[in-house]
Amino acid sequence: MMPHQRRLVGIDISKRKIDACIHGEAERRTVPSTPAGEAELIAWLRAHEVGEAVTEASGGYERRWAEALRRAGLVVRTVDPKRVRYFAKSAGRLAKNDPIDAAMIAWFGVTFPAANAGLTPEPARQKLDQLVTARATLRELETALTNREEHKQPALVTKAQAAIRKILRAQIKTLDKAIAAAIAEDPAMARRAEIITSVPGLGPQAAAGLIAWLPELGQVDDKAIAALVGVAPYDDDSGERRGQRHIRGGREKLRSLLYMPIVAASTQCNPVLKPYYQRLLAKGKDGKVPLIACMNKLMRILNTMLARDETWNPPTRAAA
Repeated sequence: MMPHQRRLVGIDISKRKIDACIHGEAERRTVPSTPAGEAELIAWLRAHEVGEAVTEASGGYERRWAEALRRAGLVVRTVDPKRVRYFAKSAGRLAKNDPIDAAMIAWFGVTFPAANAGLTPEPARQKLDQLVTARATLRELETALTNREEHKQPALVTKAQAAIRKILRAQIKTLDKAIAAAIAEDPAMARRAEIITSVPGLGPQAAAGLIAWLPELGQVDDKAIAALVGVAPYDDDSGERRGQRHIRGGREKLRSLLYMPIVAASTQCNPVLKPYYQRLLAKGKDGKVPLIACMNKLMRILNTMLARDETWNPPTRAAA
């Protein structure tokens, strides 16, 4: 097994090959994305006593490599490629090629060691991720077909769309059962789901999305969790100008999944978020600003609950 040391490698993954660069050294390696390439890379990393690897999310190609590296004893972190590109630009590295990317990924991993340190996307959560992603895709298709019904169309088209929607609904129900079973089979995920669904307004699908797509929840500080979700407001100031604060980045598909539960929690059923939402409205906040603020607040609450392994138990008087 490979020792867990501070020496870190950045790995840029594509369909056909990967580029690796050990931080702080002139050591680089390019190998094909094959079993032979996998063995070559692991032998090279062992020879250089590398204990940690940082990769970018790469459309799923990174999963096989992450599993192989973990089997070899490395700590593996998968980071948002947008964050790496922003980091590269801030460092004045604007070129786009694979060796540079590998070096920048390594530099990013050393600069931000707590991005998701200590998190291992175990096989059970990876399976859940795939199930939840598939369900989200089918829901998007169903919604698109439903929206088309607002406009008059030929009878044949209407009939065909109705038939497809029926199939989609059946498949979504099948995935719902598979998602529930996958969570129930894993004690750690089942406990996380129990904690999340104890929050008024959050149901099984919100819990599944948070478990699958936000494994950092309960593992990092509140500021980091808000940034990871993409609900942390950033200043837009220049000189004496004070611009409106905006959110940016983060995990858009998770925000989309949580949007309707947040609306329900903030306007109807959550005893902490509802008064908070009303106070924001009273202050003149409009549009989606109050809802984003409520999502930010909820992420922080959930982060604390999971860190403490506690179910919903708010104070009698909620803090602003």
